Amino acid sequence: MAGDVLSQSEIDALLSAISTGEMSADDMKKEEETKKVKIYDFKRALRFSKDQIRSLTRIHENFARLLTTFFSAQLRTYVQITVASVDQIPFEEFVRSIPNMTLINVFEVPPLDGNILMEINPNIAYSMLDRLMGGSGSSYSNVANLTEIEQKIMTSLFERSFDNLREAWDTIAEIDPILVELEVNPQFLQMISPNETVIVISLNTIIGETTGMINICIPHVVLEPIIQHLSVQYWMQSNTKEASPEQAQMLEKRVKQAELPLIAELGTTNITIEDFLYMNTGDVIQLDQNIEDPLLLKVGTIPKFTAQPGKRNKKMAIQIIAPIEGGDEDE
Repeated sequence: MAGDVLSQSEIDALLSAISTGEMSADDMKKEEETKKVKIYDFKRALRFSKDQIRSLTRIHENFARLLTTFFSAQLRTYVQITVASVDQIPFEEFVRSIPNMTLINVFEVPPLDGNILMEINPNIAYSMLDRLMGGSGSSYSNVANLTEIEQKIMTSLFERSFDNLREAWDTIAEIDPILVELEVNPQFLQMISPNETVIVISLNTIIGETTGMINICIPHVVLEPIIQHLSVQYWMQSNTKEASPEQAQMLEKRVKQAELPLIAELGTTNITIEDFLYMNTGDVIQLDQNIEDPLLLKVGTIPKFTAQPGKRNKKMAIQIIAPIEGGDEDE
């Protein structure tokens, strides 16, 4: 640890004290043994290992990236969300650490037991609300006076964000988050015992010029059934596990059923911007393609076949003539 490393001046002072008799080697040994004794607070029971904390940090770093993309699209402004800290503390300490009036989403995560809290700082919450209602993203703290319409807007926004939480947790459990309550006063939260250990993930959030925190509180009872999934050994096994024949067949079946866009190009041409600006109904654009030349058939954006146009059952159709050499590569 950094606190156990002595500077050169401290080392010189110790050597000088030993040489002058001010301190003996036995005194130093006794002092070292004394430092090994640590005070244990039973009210702050550590129920998660450092390995499990690191796994939760990785999961919610991915969640923060997904939230950044989601909120950027929904709010149409600059959004940056990063994990600031991941700690295990008593539930009572978490309640004391958040503002008296704030925005708290309480949601279930079936099939796991218990509820998870997502606390949104009032500055962030009102900045989101202002953007959703067509404003510039100004922030003002007045959570206690949220109207029913404003509550519905915020509820809808965070319910849609749960898809990102589901995706982030997919590596350890398949959950289905369901919003059950929107609370503004943390003192009314009576989910678990005050001394129950919870994991608190603090997300540093920037929306435009507004900054604040989003805190996610996960009780131990929620993670207890999947606690073994948070170990490094589980992650390594899940990453190296080969797909079974049944899984391979299911994957192949789903790939074969995937829809692909087919594009038949009649031809291309180049025109000037001036011609484009003055284009009107009835104008004719001459293509570079000869009417007798075969059409280019693309799968997505990749040329795969040559084809000829025609009709079938009174509908426009194309008939494949031949595959294109090297058609499996991009142009």
